[in-house]
Amino acid sequence: MELAHSLLLNEEALAQITEAKRPVFIFEWLRFLDKVLVAANKTDVKEKQKKLVEQLTGLISSSPGPPTRKLLAKNLAALYSIGDTYTVFQTLDKCNDIIKSKDDTAAYLPTKLAAVACVGAFYEKMGRMLGSSFPETVNNLLKSLKSAESQGRSEILMSLQKVLNGLGGAAASCHRDIYKNARSLLTDRSMAVRCAVAKCLLELQNEAVFMWTAELENVATLCFKALENSNYGVRVAVSKLLGTVMATALIPKQATVMRQNVKRATLEEVLELMATGFLRGGSGFLKSGGEMLKVGGSVNREVRVGVTQAYVVFVTTLGGQWLERNFATFLSHVLDLVSHPRATQTHVEAVYSRRCVSFILRATVGSLLGEKAQIAAAKDICQAIGKQMKAVEAVVNDANSENKSGAADVAASQHVMVCALQELGSLVQSLNATASPLIQEPSIGLLETVTSVLLHPSMAARLAAAWCLRCVAVALPFQLTPFLDRCAERLNNLKTSPEAVSGYSFAMAALLGGVHQCPLGIPHAKGKMVVSIAEDLLRTAAQNSRLSLQRTQAGWLLLGALMTLGPSVVRYHLPKMLLLWRNVFPRSLKELEAEKARGDSFTWQVTLEGRAGALCAMRSFVAHCPELLTEDVIRKLMTPIECAMTMMSHIPSVIKAHGAHLKASAAMVRLRLYDILALLPPKTYEGSFNALLRELVAEFTLTDNSANTTTSLLRSLCHYDDSVLLGSWLQETDHKSIEDQLQPNSASGSGALEHDPSSIYLRIPAGEAVPGPLPLGVSVIDASVALFGVVFPHVSYKHRLQMLDHFAECVKQAKGVRQQAVQLNIFTAVLSALKGLAENKSTLGPEEVRKSALTLVMGALDNPNPILRCAAGEALGRMAQVVGEASFIARMAQYSFDKLKSARDVVSRTGHSLALGCLHRYVGGIGSGQHLKTSVSILLALAQDGTSPEVQTWSLHSLALIVDSSGPMYRGYVEPTLSLVLTLLLTVPPSHTEVHQCLGRCLGAIITTVGPELQGNGATISTIRSSCLVGCAITQDHSDSLVQAAAISCLQQLHMFAPRHVNLSSLVPSLCVHLCSSHLLLRRAAVACLRQLAQREAAEVCEYAMSLAKNAGDKENSGINMNPFAPGAGSRRDAHSRHQGVNITETGLEGVLFGMLDRETDRKLCSDIHDTLGHMLSSLAVENLSHWLMLCKDVLAASSDMSTAAPLGGGKDEESEKKDEMDDDTMFTTLGEEDKSKPSVAPRWATRVFAADCLCRVIMLCENANKAHFDLALARSARLKNPKNDFLVLHLSDLIRMAFMAATDHSNQLRMAGLQALEDIIKKFASVPEPEFPGHVILEQYQANVGAALRPAFSQDTPSDITAKACQVCSAWIGSGVVSDLNDLRRVHNLLVSSLDKVQAGKGSSSQLYRESATTMEKLAVLKAWAEVYVVAMKIKKEAETKPKRVLKSTEEDEDDFGTIDELPPDSLITLVQPELPALSRLWLAALKDYALLTLPAEFATQLPPDGGAFYTPETIDTARLHYRNSWAPILHAVALWLNSTGFNASESTEETAAAMPNSQKRATSIMLNQTPGTPPTTKSLPEINKDRMHLILGVSIQFLCSPRPEEPVEHVTSCLQALHTLLDSPCARIHIAEDQLLGVELLSVLHRLLLTWDPPSVQLLVTGVVQQIVRAAQDYLQEKRNTLNEDDIEEKENPLALGEGGESGGLVPGKSLVFAAMELLMFILVRHMPHLSSKVSDSPSHIAAKSHLSEESARFGAATVTILSDLPSLCSPAGKVVYKICTSGYCTGSVVSRDCFCFSEASKPILDEVSILTAIALFLWSASTEIIGVQTLQNGCMNRFKSALNSCDPWVQAKCYQLLLSVFQHTNRALSTPYIHSLAPIMVEKLKAVEKSRPNNNLELLAVQEGIKVLETLVALGEEQNRVQLLALLVPTLISYLLNENAFASASTASKDLHEFALQNLMHIGPLYPHAFKTVMGAAPELKTRLETAVRASQASKAKAAARQPPPTVHSTPTIKLKTSFF
Repeated sequence: MELAHSLLLNEEALAQITEAKRPVFIFEWLRFLDKVLVAANKTDVKEKQKKLVEQLTGLISSSPGPPTRKLLAKNLAALYSIGDTYTVFQTLDKCNDIIKSKDDTAAYLPTKLAAVACVGAFYEKMGRMLGSSFPETVNNLLKSLKSAESQGRSEILMSLQKVLNGLGGAAASCHRDIYKNARSLLTDRSMAVRCAVAKCLLELQNEAVFMWTAELENVATLCFKALENSNYGVRVAVSKLLGTVMATALIPKQATVMRQNVKRATLEEVLELMATGFLRGGSGFLKSGGEMLKVGGSVNREVRVGVTQAYVVFVTTLGGQWLERNFATFLSHVLDLVSHPRATQTHVEAVYSRRCVSFILRATVGSLLGEKAQIAAAKDICQAIGKQMKAVEAVVNDANSENKSGAADVAASQHVMVCALQELGSLVQSLNATASPLIQEPSIGLLETVTSVLLHPSMAARLAAAWCLRCVAVALPFQLTPFLDRCAERLNNLKTSPEAVSGYSFAMAALLGGVHQCPLGIPHAKGKMVVSIAEDLLRTAAQNSRLSLQRTQAGWLLLGALMTLGPSVVRYHLPKMLLLWRNVFPRSLKELEAEKARGDSFTWQVTLEGRAGALCAMRSFVAHCPELLTEDVIRKLMTPIECAMTMMSHIPSVIKAHGAHLKASAAMVRLRLYDILALLPPKTYEGSFNALLRELVAEFTLTDNSANTTTSLLRSLCHYDDSVLLGSWLQETDHKSIEDQLQPNSASGSGALEHDPSSIYLRIPAGEAVPGPLPLGVSVIDASVALFGVVFPHVSYKHRLQMLDHFAECVKQAKGVRQQAVQLNIFTAVLSALKGLAENKSTLGPEEVRKSALTLVMGALDNPNPILRCAAGEALGRMAQVVGEASFIARMAQYSFDKLKSARDVVSRTGHSLALGCLHRYVGGIGSGQHLKTSVSILLALAQDGTSPEVQTWSLHSLALIVDSSGPMYRGYVEPTLSLVLTLLLTVPPSHTEVHQCLGRCLGAIITTVGPELQGNGATISTIRSSCLVGCAITQDHSDSLVQAAAISCLQQLHMFAPRHVNLSSLVPSLCVHLCSSHLLLRRAAVACLRQLAQREAAEVCEYAMSLAKNAGDKENSGINMNPFAPGAGSRRDAHSRHQGVNITETGLEGVLFGMLDRETDRKLCSDIHDTLGHMLSSLAVENLSHWLMLCKDVLAASSDMSTAAPLGGGKDEESEKKDEMDDDTMFTTLGEEDKSKPSVAPRWATRVFAADCLCRVIMLCENANKAHFDLALARSARLKNPKNDFLVLHLSDLIRMAFMAATDHSNQLRMAGLQALEDIIKKFASVPEPEFPGHVILEQYQANVGAALRPAFSQDTPSDITAKACQVCSAWIGSGVVSDLNDLRRVHNLLVSSLDKVQAGKGSSSQLYRESATTMEKLAVLKAWAEVYVVAMKIKKEAETKPKRVLKSTEEDEDDFGTIDELPPDSLITLVQPELPALSRLWLAALKDYALLTLPAEFATQLPPDGGAFYTPETIDTARLHYRNSWAPILHAVALWLNSTGFNASESTEETAAAMPNSQKRATSIMLNQTPGTPPTTKSLPEINKDRMHLILGVSIQFLCSPRPEEPVEHVTSCLQALHTLLDSPCARIHIAEDQLLGVELLSVLHRLLLTWDPPSVQLLVTGVVQQIVRAAQDYLQEKRNTLNEDDIEEKENPLALGEGGESGGLVPGKSLVFAAMELLMFILVRHMPHLSSKVSDSPSHIAAKSHLSEESARFGAATVTILSDLPSLCSPAGKVVYKICTSGYCTGSVVSRDCFCFSEASKPILDEVSILTAIALFLWSASTEIIGVQTLQNGCMNRFKSALNSCDPWVQAKCYQLLLSVFQHTNRALSTPYIHSLAPIMVEKLKAVEKSRPNNNLELLAVQEGIKVLETLVALGEEQNRVQLLALLVPTLISYLLNENAFASASTASKDLHEFALQNLMHIGPLYPHAFKTVMGAAPELKTRLETAVRASQASKAKAAARQPPPTVHSTPTIKLKTSFF
């Protein structure tokens, strides 16, 4: 491949490769040339031009394939436009000659097509330069068009399109000819030709005025004809032509109008023309207008769908502003379409027409209009509905005139109503809370209008109105409860009107169904209300026969809707429901029998409807309340259900007796029965299997059904990947909702609410806007098929065999169309059964069952219907999966092999090739490995069958399945498969799009199979990789969007495995272009790919996208917009076209993606866009702050346009923001101007919410990036250094502004996001100082904005969740300490005070709109906010108390610091909280009490108070729990602080509180004080109350700390620990915890568990604090007890010291011993931070003994822990202490406490650390007991430490070491000191002796020697008399050796002299002390004596000087004390 990369074609290389590889080589060269020509040097090109032209024109006649000819043409044209043009006419003539040639053989065709392509490319690129030759060329093309076959026709038409494009207006003379010739081909057999004609005419209409003037009607007629029998591609192309021509006729392009005076069409004419297509279809109505207008002959559905799309194109082309101005006209026209009798001939047709009209409205109003315009449109729709309704009321009231046309009008009006109401609902729902003006403006009267339709005579209209109300309520949840109340009231008032009963019950059911979309719910009482209304309706149904049916239906509908509220509501009504259900059905078989004989047809109808309703309510119950389905409840449900099953068999006789009109009701009963049985476990009804299966089989084999109804489930049961064969990918297009109508199975796409009213309260299936249940006939069959799949796995083999045989018989009996229908249903059922078996992991059965199934399946593999073949293949695969035996699989595979070898017909070849694919798919590579080779070879052969594209498609599809499922086993077949794929890509005509789609799938599968190997550099891998890249390039360039989508996913895979080899610079721009594609699948693929790219290389992606924006100017326009007279022509025309739609401006790709969020509705696509933006944000936002903030700001600015929020900022801000104000104004005005030029809509609310979330993410990212982002001074200085630097803090005003805009918007979601952003901003910036005003913080200037953003959230009508969030922000703001002036704080503080009043108002006072737990949430949020404020206030107060007063100092130091003047008095914040404390403390305790009760395990549920707690009601317990869980922690902390500050003295005088509270709260108080409401209040003493409080707080804490969920915020854990710490500060609590030792033990063990699971250091430090408190509490208590014992019981023999743990015996019992628990925990901390402490830890392989420095944190932990450990012995009795010490030492054995405890070992800072360690060791040895010290390893360790210190080269360490040894040697306990003396004294002596040779040079060294001598002196003193001589013999010679003789003395250094003096003094001192021993030593060594004497003489001579110089001796004990303090 590398050889192909040269400017000229490498002909030697080409000659050397095999024939098969040449086309690929040539293609690769052309690809290279395509890239190189643009970038090459012009002179280089001109030099080689001649040769190049020769090579390229030579290729024309080498019969190139489609992709090659396209590239070839492109390159030739490019070559001429870059190089010289003088030979261009020769080349053109050559091409023309080839085109004229008479050779019609197939072999010559590719050459002809290549020539045609070249001609097109020349004109497109060079246009008027070739001007003179064009008439001849065009004639030539038109001539050959007449004789060409289909491929030639489409190629010629595409060339003509390019010629027209290149020449623009200059080709006017040929326009008519082209039009005449092309026109007739619009109805060509070949769909590809029709598409090409449409595109050619679309190009033509840009210049050919006659097309949209004189010929307008003919063009329309032609388009209608072209739509007949069209496929999706043709519909898209033709509708685009039709829509564009119509739009141009209405508003022609400027330039063309200037040239000729043109008669413009009016809007009415244009719409009239479009309507004829919609209503009458295409069959030449102009000729025979008369017959057509007679009602008869159905409208062709394809035409209607095509025209529907054309309407959308028409409006889109004219743009959003045109729609805004003309909406009323357009709306009335569109609604008239659906009221026309031609559109609604049958019910199904009417539904289809409605779908089309709804599509038109949704696609235009939904995406072209901004939010304001949408509100205006909604008003127009309201008026239209009102107008229609008035007309209907007139007809209904005018009953006397027997006027038939009136009745027809009413019937027609229902369809208009449905369309209008659905669009209104969708509009309001998409506007969400932004739609509130619609409801609040009485002039619009939206609600009145919609509710008036609830009385419409037609059920469809009533249901649509109910649905619309549901949409309004979901969008504006505060309307939900009032709506329900209003409907209930009307229902009661209008009980006697059948329409009212039906309409209002629909509305209530719809509203109840919408509750699950409103997080705040509805009050619990509404459930009771619904039940009573429903009961009343069912009870009174029998009273009035005119209303029986409606009341029965309404009653059951309401009960079914009630079930959607979930178990918490239904639980209370369940007994009543069970009773109602039992009563609907006969109690016994006898009654059932008796019933048959009774009743007339009407009573039967009511009965059947009632039973259907009851079953429907049951099904709703089972689906929505699975928690309530106990064994017992299921048993009770089964009684009526079994009765219903028995009744089924009786119904046919009833229908016979009373008439066929009961069939529908009977079918409804069956549907409901099947539905509920499918939800229950099959075991519960296995007794009735036989009867049930009989019914089911009869249902779907159409035994009693004369219609040929087919199920709609087959597609969904087939595999998603088979969409290419089934065409079900249409489900993935933007036109899904209308394309459904054209699917083959019956009633597809005809879903409508009136088919099944119960769907009005069910959840809508994902991706649908309005529920559309299918017609009853289809639904019943669907339900029976689904239930068959559930039951089949539980049926005996015998019955399975019978059924399968029966199926075969049914298929045999039926004929023709009916056979197809029966077969489809049976196959769906069999698939459903096999799927059920696979899910149940059960097998199919013995041989005969398999055989029967196989016969059935194999028979269908040859069925002419592709859907059946597909199903048969799928069934075969599933059978293989279920049977799972190799022999069975082999048999099936062999059968297909044999078939494929012999068969020649398309049908069996396709069927059996799919069978092979499915076998592999379900058995996987391992199970079918032995057939792999045969399968692959057969399929590769089939794929080469060029005569039948269908065989190619199916075989390639199967091949892709095999590659996918075989995985690595396929590796051996990759090369042949790849080369086949490439060959086919290069040769198959592009019009066979399915083949290309399957080739794309194969390519993708191969890439996945090779996988990461693709990165390799080996020869074979390189070849595979370049083949894959070539394949991707060919598919990328295909004209079909599905093929392009496949190419993108292939490149995506390649990028995943071999990122280096995917060229982003070309991929990214092409993806950006696809973002504006009109094909959903392509947009999805592009965004999915961008998402993956942005994860790794976001920066590159954005860069390449921007390069596209830069190039767009020169590249695109040059090709498209040559006409100088048409300034806007290109842009307007191409608003829809794929090539130039992309509109990347300076906001880059991010801006485009944000814009897409406003237009796209597809869930998957939007979530991918969110992810892509998220990835880009994460990697780019911090570097590129202002860009991203601007993006978010532009998006959020839309909300300030919409809302009427108060203008931002008060006086102080104005100055500082002047600059920003300017920017903002200009920004808004420019936005306005752009609006006129491009019809983009302002960002919608969902996009704004996303932008606000992005803002929070930016803040978070900056937090992890650089400190300067949150420090103004730093940021400014960094900015000065490099102006490019950008920091968040510099944008603070923007951040605040954005948060403010969001927080004050109409949309509730946006308000939440805004408040969240505000809270983040406050938390992150609260402490940022303002450099210009010291003592102030930067946020201070924004307090007005914060106040203004918060105020609206506390207004009366704000939803609870927003108020709760706002409370959170308030507490953050008050607690942040930003505002120093109390008066300024008051604004925000007052908001909290007012909400506290609300809380105190108790339950039930406010009018309830939401469920009770919403109130709980709000109240708890308020209490939590107050708690947080109180905690901060107390912290400030505490700090102020501990700080010394420093007012004077500050004023002296800096006069200009006016910050100090208004510094808060220390208790400032507390003064705000103080007045509320009495009330708050009471409420806090109540909330904690509630929380404690709610956290009880389920088995104590009976202990909960029956009527709820202080803040929750028993009904909403489950939701309330969550709110308590969010807010208890700060409340607990606050209560602890409060109790601590009042010292537990605040008893609650219950009378006072009761007096101060309304009644509702009295109950709560009494609960809170642990009283039953009846007892007299003052029964409890203060200690008892305190004990209860202690239990409450400890209980809550222990319960939480036992097992905090991992997702709990760490703040909860810290709050809880701080609360415990605070609590234990107060003596009362200490006594409480010490009295009951088990409490302390329990708490310690819980804390131990907490440490095991929570790592953060903050938690660990708090834990050590709490442990310390517990230990101190125990100490105090014990001390107290010992004191009292000493005083009272001296006479008794009780020894006060024996008190404490361990008692007399000294045993510490784990689990009961506080000391043991504390030790366990503290040792755990030590080992956690110093792993080498424990031999277990340090020996474990995972622990690598890193000799690391201890961090400061760990050191702090060590310190704290050791301190507490040292306190523990005081808790033990003497016997206990021994045990304690053994425990401790036992724990530490195997390592060296000293060394490792403070393991600064081998540290980098030796001085300090060595000393600290030694000090620690000394301390340890001093305080430790004998048992520990005796431990050998410990001793050795300590000694080694001292030894190394003695040998240290640092005199300071030596000195300290001597000091410490001194203290150790002096220890009273000889057992301790002796070993150390023995070990260390010799070393010391050696060291000191050595000093003689190296005398000290400085004071430090001197000090070391002096300290050493002191130790020796002490040793002498310690020695016994008999050893004294030996000891002195060590000391004295050493000292004497330090003395200098006179000569040396003079020249010695000061330090040396000092040493001399020191030695002399000491000797003088020792002599008198031990005279006897001294003499002995001196006598033994005369030379010492002489030396000493000389020194004494010399010294006496200079006595005076020496006295001045001698240092006073140091006191021995000081160093140890000093170090002790410094160590802690």
